[in-house]
Amino acid sequence: MTPRLLFVVNEAWFFVSHRLELALGAQRAGYDVHVATPMADAVAEIVAHGLTHHPIRMGRRSTNPLRELTSVVDLWRLYRRLRPDVVHHVTSKPVLYGGIVARLASVPGVISAVTGLGYVFIGSDLRARALRRVIAPAYRVALSHPHGIVIVQNPDDRKLLIELGASDAERSRLIKGAGVDMTQFTPPETERADGDPRVLLASRMLWDKGIGEFVEAARALRARGVRARFLLAGGTDPGNPAAIAEGQLRAWAREGVVEWLGHRQDMPALLRDADVVCLPSYREGLPRVLIEAAACGRPIVTTDVPGCRDVVVDGETGLLVPARDAEALAAALERLLRDQALRRSMGLRSRAIVEKEHSMQHVIEATLAAYRDVLAGAA
Repeated sequence: MTPRLLFVVNEAWFFVSHRLELALGAQRAGYDVHVATPMADAVAEIVAHGLTHHPIRMGRRSTNPLRELTSVVDLWRLYRRLRPDVVHHVTSKPVLYGGIVARLASVPGVISAVTGLGYVFIGSDLRARALRRVIAPAYRVALSHPHGIVIVQNPDDRKLLIELGASDAERSRLIKGAGVDMTQFTPPETERADGDPRVLLASRMLWDKGIGEFVEAARALRARGVRARFLLAGGTDPGNPAAIAEGQLRAWAREGVVEWLGHRQDMPALLRDADVVCLPSYREGLPRVLIEAAACGRPIVTTDVPGCRDVVVDGETGLLVPARDAEALAAALERLLRDQALRRSMGLRSRAIVEKEHSMQHVIEATLAAYRDVLAGAA
């Protein structure tokens, strides 16, 4: 009998960018693959790849109790109607709501992909602290399925979930990221010889991605006479508590300290054209942009925090700096901007590590093994 696999993700675009290749790999392996997301433009791409889509109501940033209840009801109805053999929950709300509903609906096997513990666990404001008190016990319930496996992207998140009592060593798997297509993300045939070197920060425009520190570092380096272009690539995220206002981004661009490119879809070309890739984030699951940058043979400057430090070998493939430290960030960037040979040698080592640990095929095989294990346990 063909096992039925259901992905539940709170954004269709995120499924396409981070889990589509995995779903197609499962389809090739013989699974009947279904995808549940809210309706959005990216749904057309999901359907075009031969996957069955199911619309659900789930606001990524909503905290309205009635709206959240509709999400739970939609999942309940879907699980009872579709009767999946394995449900793969991706991101916080699907993991929390779907994990609880899957137990009530007697779903045989559950995969919970915790892609990063984010704002709730790194925020220090009153709202983050209040949410932590609610979400920590919710994780313990959601991740308690008897035939469930929790997938984490870095050892720190795994340790934290174990400390919270939400998982244990036996039920958790470390799979480093969503994988990268090594044929699409490749080093440039020749390094650019003209113009000032380019430092790229590509992410959502959020304060907790370290964008404020990046701007401060760029301003300090310009004051020291270091010639470089500092590029921000990414859209705003108004629903996020850490969102940077568009007016602020445009003000920085008018000042000339950075260039804001907005949302970009040409990431392979953008990364190949950068000389250094930077992500001074406060905490991550495992930042895909850094893995893609390494696949393109780019040296990396990032923070010594969970997720980020799991991509970089300090001093070999890039440089690690403390979070929230603009001066240390400036010093690391200056070191690479002034040493082209170091940039080249670090980039070559980056590519070699990604080929070994982060290729798309490696991630697909590890995840399919998790599916087989939960099915075997539920049999």
